[in-house]
Amino acid sequence: MFLPYRDDNPTERTAVVTVLFITFNVATWVFFQGMGANEAAMANALCNWGLIPGELTGLSVGARVPITRGFMCVVDSESNWLTLVSMQFLHGSWLHLLGNMLFLWIFGNNIEDAMGRGRFIVFYLLCGVVAGAAQIVSDPGSPIPAVGASGAVSGILGAYLVLFPRARVWMVVWVFIFIRQVALPAWMYLIVWIGLQVASGVADMQARAAGQPGGGVAFWAHVGGFVAGVVLIYLFVDPAYLRRHKVREHVRRWRGL
Repeated sequence: MFLPYRDDNPTERTAVVTVLFITFNVATWVFFQGMGANEAAMANALCNWGLIPGELTGLSVGARVPITRGFMCVVDSESNWLTLVSMQFLHGSWLHLLGNMLFLWIFGNNIEDAMGRGRFIVFYLLCGVVAGAAQIVSDPGSPIPAVGASGAVSGILGAYLVLFPRARVWMVVWVFIFIRQVALPAWMYLIVWIGLQVASGVADMQARAAGQPGGGVAFWAHVGGFVAGVVLIYLFVDPAYLRRHKVREHVRRWRGL
């Protein structure tokens, strides 16, 4: 298991928006979702504000999905497209939340620095929307709520790959009972990461096609967000930042710098 915990990539400015996104995600989990301990709050959040592909496509109206021991989602015919945004701030567990926030902090501060705060807000939300759309396309009839910041965070990872492929990412590596600290270039870690998402997504689709339950992880949302980040970084990166920093030459050429 590889768990990143920091990178060697300093920023010029305090990552205010990144911190605000983390704060809002944590606050939503604690106060709106009841930290997972309040079953009614959890069910209300996931059923009404999570992304349900089959609800938006109309392919799973009437389906019932157990959410907690005492509550289930009943998919209705009202399509709430705002869930493409609201789902980005909901999570299914403490581990889900903490994992996403760790990745957001490690990689998000540099992308915010490279864009500026206003552009970063739009970029983040847009990557999350594309990720949600990818999840709908991959399983349009699913009645299961999809939640999490991972789609938007995947966009940040894609942008990081384009701008900072050689930055060192430090991670903890577990091999059986042994724990080591290893530094890898970002391109190596991120290529492996997205490769695993694609492979897992294909395996998940094959399992569902065979009538077996999927893995419960929105792998194609991760892929969609990542691709969005790779593409959108060319539009959102601050030209002044590119002039001050040594980043990928083809990004500079694309911006005419």
